[in-house]
Amino acid sequence: MAGTLSAFMQEYKDVLEREMKELITNLQAPSVLKKAMDYSLQAGGKRIRPMLLFATLASFGKNPRTGLAAAAALEMIHTYSLIHDDLPSMDDDDLRRGQPTNHKVFGEAAAILAGDALLTYAFQVIAQSNSYSSEHKVTLIEWLAEAAGPEGMVGGQMADIEGETKKLTLDELEYIHKNKTGCLLAYSVMAGALLAGANEEQLAHFRQYAFHIGLAFQIQDDILDVEGSEEKLGKRVGSDSANHKSTYPALLTMEGAKKQLAKHAEAAQAALLQTHTDSALLLELVDLIATRDQ
Repeated sequence: MAGTLSAFMQEYKDVLEREMKELITNLQAPSVLKKAMDYSLQAGGKRIRPMLLFATLASFGKNPRTGLAAAAALEMIHTYSLIHDDLPSMDDDDLRRGQPTNHKVFGEAAAILAGDALLTYAFQVIAQSNSYSSEHKVTLIEWLAEAAGPEGMVGGQMADIEGETKKLTLDELEYIHKNKTGCLLAYSVMAGALLAGANEEQLAHFRQYAFHIGLAFQIQDDILDVEGSEEKLGKRVGSDSANHKSTYPALLTMEGAKKQLAKHAEAAQAALLQTHTDSALLLELVDLIATRDQ
């Protein structure tokens, strides 16, 4: 990772994690619920989604901290989805980022409620922020609900479950990943662009950038499920094959999947250059997403 991006990510990762810790601490809620919420929120990871939001703001010369409430809400939604993904009725995973999954520590009921709490609290965090205009709050909440709900992540999850044991077409697989993974990644970029004051033409190019990095992210995820190590990933590998899921390597061969990954990375970079912003950090994030090993 280039030094500039590495320093940027470390600075704003620390800022974000302090903010999320404070948001949970200040909740008037049962202690075990707060502990379960905080446990998964503080489990680590690169925080790719919030970093995309912060870097988009930076590309316009805006203070990345402007996006803090939206970034915290975004990470709460992402974390809730991971808690629920790991449940026995879903992927039945014991490890997440090298730590026992939430339901292994707190029990299934508390894990479900911690996920529910993070999902709903995310919208409260945006609504109560003093950093955004009323118009921006409405748009941020609308976009986040769309990205996370039946027309986005949840719809993608359902299609993914229905696709198990079936041989999907490339278009069907792309639909799953565009919704299951790509919509929240797209929200990261679009929220940052909105708060930075992007015009309609810039928003269209950022939308294309976000679409391609979302697919690049998932293709690399599929590749890592075959070639990655449990030590680096912090979770079991080979789960897609074990669950009989269609993946890019399975449909295209490993070489074909890597070519598709490169194609989407290049398309993301091309779209970004059309925004006419200082996009160095966002360009580096494309490389990070396409080459990450965890």
